Amino acid sequence: MSKAHVVTVSDGVFNGTREDKSGSALADLLRGGGFDISGPEVVPDERDRIIEAIETAVARGVDLIVTTGGTGLGPRDVTPQATAELLDYQVAGIGEEMRRAGAASTPMAALSRSMAGVRGRTLIINVPGSVSGATQSLEAVMPILGHALKLLHGDTAH
Repeated sequence: MSKAHVVTVSDGVFNGTREDKSGSALADLLRGGGFDISGPEVVPDERDRIIEAIETAVARGVDLIVTTGGTGLGPRDVTPQATAELLDYQVAGIGEEMRRAGAASTPMAALSRSMAGVRGRTLIINVPGSVSGATQSLEAVMPILGHALKLLHGDTAH
């Protein structure tokens, strides 16, 4: 069973002024997809805290990390920048697919800076912070996650 970790990036959730609906929804979605889940871990919209959460999960051998929040255009939205600092390489098609799926519901999906990439053998995906944006984005790429994780672990026979 593949291991996944969910990280909620939100000042409001971290400070206790907002409930973490997105992180819980993503954990449920991943659990339903057959993943062994840890999290949601909650961190504030701070570059160093995001990096620390991702690095810790990678060091634990997690196969997939999904972050929710901090992908917009706000001044404290730094999740993609923090993630990019850690990546060995990006997987642009995952971000493109998530935005394409979101565009079916709202033109605002084009403003999302959702992205994905790899560090070591861990796939890291950033999704929006709203419940609908987060779940719709992850649902859009769930069909390819199993294959992606197999490839990352060296199973390249097709």
